[in-house]
Amino acid sequence: MQITDTVLMVRPAAFSFNEETAANNFFQQHTSDSSEALQQKALAEFDAMVSVLRKHEINVIVIDDTLQPVKPDAIFPNNWFSTNSKGIVSVFPMYAPSRRLEKRDDIIQSFAESFIVNDVQDWSEFEAEAQYLEGTGSMVMDHQNKIIYACLSPRTHKTVVEKFAATNGYRAMTFTAHDLEGREIYHTNVMMCIGEGFAVLCPKAITDHDERVAVAQLLEITGHENIYITHEQMNAFAGNMLHLKNKSGEKFIALSQTAFDSLEDEKKERLSNYGKLLPMNVSTIEQVEGGSVRCMMVEIFLQPKG
Repeated sequence: MQITDTVLMVRPAAFSFNEETAANNFFQQHTSDSSEALQQKALAEFDAMVSVLRKHEINVIVIDDTLQPVKPDAIFPNNWFSTNSKGIVSVFPMYAPSRRLEKRDDIIQSFAESFIVNDVQDWSEFEAEAQYLEGTGSMVMDHQNKIIYACLSPRTHKTVVEKFAATNGYRAMTFTAHDLEGREIYHTNVMMCIGEGFAVLCPKAITDHDERVAVAQLLEITGHENIYITHEQMNAFAGNMLHLKNKSGEKFIALSQTAFDSLEDEKKERLSNYGKLLPMNVSTIEQVEGGSVRCMMVEIFLQPKG
């Protein structure tokens, strides 16, 4: 199962610029807004996004962030946990100490009340070895073909990717990717996404020719139409999309308004063959914390009880 009709989102309580994560997330930008102004803007963008998803009958589970401890990146829960259709919840090792505070047992426990949870894999022990794997930020998963794509960075350690893949019956395809300044791209899900039947990829970000060809060819031979984006479109979060469906089986592609505006009509048309495009304005969230709509959603693949 590649796409789901249910996502979890965390409504922020203390959204702000995080200096720790800015060390290697070069999508983050300083702003002159006060912390209170940023929080209010982020809340407005978050609530509007939830409203759009629910309007299209996509099931959104909203969890409120807690005021203490302060967690400026709580709006991106996909980095600290994920779920799969085998009933497994995975908890991940996080690069920034401030982000490790986002891991909440109460959220994990709440799943067991509504969904069938067969196991919880906690990979947090790798934090002690400075080896990180930030969930579906670090890994873009092709569930149908059991392949994990991951660009290596301080947030994504090759050893942990390969161990996670082997434990869960996947193959790991790792590579390196850089922005136009030659800096490592911090998360794979800003440069590529995989849906049912298509993949969005910024091929020129993969600087090694052999790796670039290998990734593109593997996507093609596993049945994906490759839709290539430029570095500029990647910087506009055009790689940070998520393919979803609703309870009626209608398909959608969630992306930000920034990403939508960066795409040529031809690419929008090709994407529209796979689902209705749902552009949503999360410009404050993108600018301040360097993540977009895909980062805001955890896919829930667990089977509901009853």
